[in-house]
Parts: sequence; C-alpha cells; structure tokens
Amino acid sequence: MLVRNIATRLPKSTIRASASAVSTTVRSFSAGTTEEENPLDKPWVENVSMDTDIVHGGVTPCKKTGAILTPVYLSTTFVQESVDKYLDTGYSYSRTNNPTVKMLEEKVAKIENGYDSIVVGTGMSATASCINAFMSTGDHCVITNCSYGGTNRICREQFEPFGMEFSFVDFTDPQTVEDAIKPNTKLIFSETPTNPTLTLADLDAISAIAKKHGVLHVCDSTFATPYITRPLDHGADLTIQSLTKYYDGLNIGTGGALIAKTPELYERIKLVQNMHGNIMSPMTAYLILQTMKTMGLRIRQQSASAMKIATFLENHPKVTKCVYPGLDSFPQKELADRQHRDNLHGGMLWFDVKGDPIKLMDTIKRPWTLCENLGATESIITACAVMTHANMLKEDRLKVGIVDGFIRISVGIEDPDDLIRSLDDALNGL
Repeated sequence: MLVRNIATRLPKSTIRASASAVSTTVRSFSAGTTEEENPLDKPWVENVSMDTDIVHGGVTPCKKTGAILTPVYLSTTFVQESVDKYLDTGYSYSRTNNPTVKMLEEKVAKIENGYDSIVVGTGMSATASCINAFMSTGDHCVITNCSYGGTNRICREQFEPFGMEFSFVDFTDPQTVEDAIKPNTKLIFSETPTNPTLTLADLDAISAIAKKHGVLHVCDSTFATPYITRPLDHGADLTIQSLTKYYDGLNIGTGGALIAKTPELYERIKLVQNMHGNIMSPMTAYLILQTMKTMGLRIRQQSASAMKIATFLENHPKVTKCVYPGLDSFPQKELADRQHRDNLHGGMLWFDVKGDPIKLMDTIKRPWTLCENLGATESIITACAVMTHANMLKEDRLKVGIVDGFIRISVGIEDPDDLIRSLDDALNGL
C-alpha cells in the first residue's frame, strides 16, 4: 500500500523524481522501522475475495509491537532527519498526510478498485472536492435530476454563482444524458441508486458516452457501496462515497471519500484536499478502518431483510406503492440484476400509503427510529421532504417524485420479522 505523490506542495518534477524515495509503506512507517522486511507481514494466498479485502485490505501487523490494528497517529507534525531527507518518511504535516488516514485511503481505494483516494470529513466534502477539482468558471456539468439534497443545493447555491453551469436531467435514459452535453461540458455526475427514489444509471453506457465526448464521469455510489456496484469497474473515472453510511455503518462518525481511477486524477484530487484542508481526522479514520470490516456481512443481512420487508409492503392493503430494486415490479429490474453483484440490492427502499404518511412516521414503534442517516445497523425511517431533501427546490423535488409524504426506510440488521410487525401495526393504524 504505497504512499503515492504525497508531497503535493512540491513541483511535479520533484514529485516524480522522488517517487521511489517517497514510496515508503504506511505499514513500515507505523511500525517505526525502515523499509526492511517485516517478518510479521507473511505471504498471502492469491486472489482473495472482496470479503477478505474488506477485513484486511493491506493492513499488516506492526513490526515493532505486533499490533494487529493500524495505530491512531494524533500528531500534527512529523520530525525530519535533515533538510535533504525532507519527506523521506512520506510525512511532514497532518493536513497533507497522516499515517492512519493514509491507511484508510489506501484501503478504500483497494476495495473500490481505484488507484488511490482521498478521505475527507463528510460525503458532501467529497462531492465539493470533486467539483472544485475538475470544474471552473464557464464549465458545464450534466448531473442527475435526483440526487442527495445536499448535492443539488451546493450546485445551485455555491457553484452556479461562481459561473458554473449544471443541467439536471433524467439519468435513467443514457441518450438524455448525451443530449445534454455541451461544448463546455467537463463532468458527468451520476448517482446510482439515487437518493431517495432508487432510480438506476446504466454506468457502462454513461461511461461510454463520457469517453466518446472526452468528459470525466463521476458516480456517487453511496447507496450501492462497492460491495454491490463498483463504478470504476463500469468505466467511471471517479467514485464518491459517503463513508458515514455503509462504510461506517454504526452511526458513529462522518466521512467521505473520492476515489480516482488513474494517477493523474489522484494527483489532482490530492492537491485539492491539501489546499482545502478537509482531510479526515486520524481518530475517525481509525474507527472507520474497524467498522468497515463488517460491511459485507451487514449489507448481505440488510439486503435480505429489505427484500422481505419490501415484499410485505408491496402486498399490504394500506400501501399504494413500494419501490425496491429486488422486486420484480421494479421498473429497472433488468439493469438492477445486471449491475448489482450477487443479486444484492441494498438496504434502502421507499413506499407510499393510503392515509397520512406523517402519522405513520410519528407513531411507528421501535425498533424503527425516525431520524436522518442511512446504511446503519439500526433501522431508520425518514421524511425526506422535510429532512434529507428539504433544501431542494419544491418544484424540483416534486418533479422527481419526492412528495411531502415520501417515506424512505433504511433497513438495519435487526430481525426483519420485528421490523415488519412494527410496520404492520403502524399501517393498520392509519
């Protein structure tokens, strides 16, 4: 797990010239040793599965102590042996790089099948970093008309006043995406499945369109996670993850990641991270390094439970509509089965009811919890119109189907029968 191009403050020629010297591994640095062999870093069997990578992902025992976990390096600065050997260890100042944070960045990149990544304070910070890195005044972006509400807002409220242009279009039809491209288009911004309507983007088709027109394609894959879909495997150039969601999975911390497919893209986003100073804290990185180990187990359980709950809701007399990619009734079922790994469709679904949906959300019994966030072990029910997507323009929100009573649920790892009994009780009370 090499530390690549971390000296982003140096001229590019210097970075390239010193690449071999900077290629000190985090595992040997964290052990407080030189680059010599670590006898505790024993050979691996070849071609391990994603489940194994999610647990280990390049982390090795500390040579000095044998510690199995990457330590938390709560150090602002790192001592240099001499001026000539500045950055020989790969570290100088924690705004630029920190050993604990770098371990998480390398592990996320490995799981996402990217070259490298940056990890930042929140998912929105990852989104902002992407647009800041690849767009300037006068540039145009084709972006999905249904996305996380914060994404929609930052495009309208911050970037459009800077002279950037955004076309919010329906990504369910790749032709619509291509038709929206202009001579000044620099970025195609997809999200699949979308938050909260769960519409899918055909990543292979949209990536092909991006390459045809010489445009970068970034995909927010937070709902899917790499365990279900890896956008870089489908031709995307960059992937955004809100690590707050399934990577953390325990409602503990917040974080975001921007994963680059190539060294050149990584060099750009790393520079932006350094300039913005939005690098994740070492303590949060340490916690996510641990919580992500169970991501595969959680997603399999959440997917199975969500399918059971969606089937129940679809057949309940008080439910007028239930949308989940695993249902045969899902409008894009063929794409879901083709793009989602191992017939896994995640823990997110939504439904409409006969009666007052606000009453259902206000009165539903535990284990459901009324709050924001998603992807956690606890099952969450959310009123999107007044919570996660309240910052969208109302006409835009209604246009994509997020009505005032839109009920989004994030299925946790509780017994699905308990969750169904609670839903049934609340529905029958309408």
